[in-house]
Amino acid sequence: MALSDIALCSRALLKIGAGSIASFDEGTAEAEVAANLFPSTRDALLSAHPWSFATGQATLAKLAAEPVADYEHAFQLPADFLRALSAGAGGRGRGVDYRIAERRLHAHVDEVVLTYIFRPAESEFPPFFDAALIARLAAEFCIPLTESTSRADSLHKLADAEFRRAKVIDSQQESPGRIEDFTLIEVRR
Repeated sequence: MALSDIALCSRALLKIGAGSIASFDEGTAEAEVAANLFPSTRDALLSAHPWSFATGQATLAKLAAEPVADYEHAFQLPADFLRALSAGAGGRGRGVDYRIAERRLHAHVDEVVLTYIFRPAESEFPPFFDAALIARLAAEFCIPLTESTSRADSLHKLADAEFRRAKVIDSQQESPGRIEDFTLIEVRR
């Protein structure tokens, strides 16, 4: 079942014994804490691992302004960009030397294909990520709403375990990685 941002926050609030919310604007302490902590917690968890459901590729638009030093060209990052995984050229998603500075990608090539983590809609999160996010939100909401540091510590440990479990599940959704170029073997030939 796809959950909204309000539903995710409500489930986290229920885990710490607080009341659920119907809106971020309802004026309760729970709604204020959820409204302030949800976006950054969601983005931090999305950025922490190359999730298959939040990984995308895009051909970047080249900018007219050139970088000051080190690279020849600058490219505009996608609006939903959270973290770069790799960059490539010529129809490949990797292999290009690049740097991200000032919310732009700098590289020596004329065209860049970026493989990156983006921010999908909450309704597109798989159940294993929902569970990890709810656990992390409960840990983050705990101190502002209950003022219990020991309880927050326990919730953070549970959230870390949920995060590890979610990473394992997500990593099983693709072919295992393989070494394509091993220079030590090539030298011996």
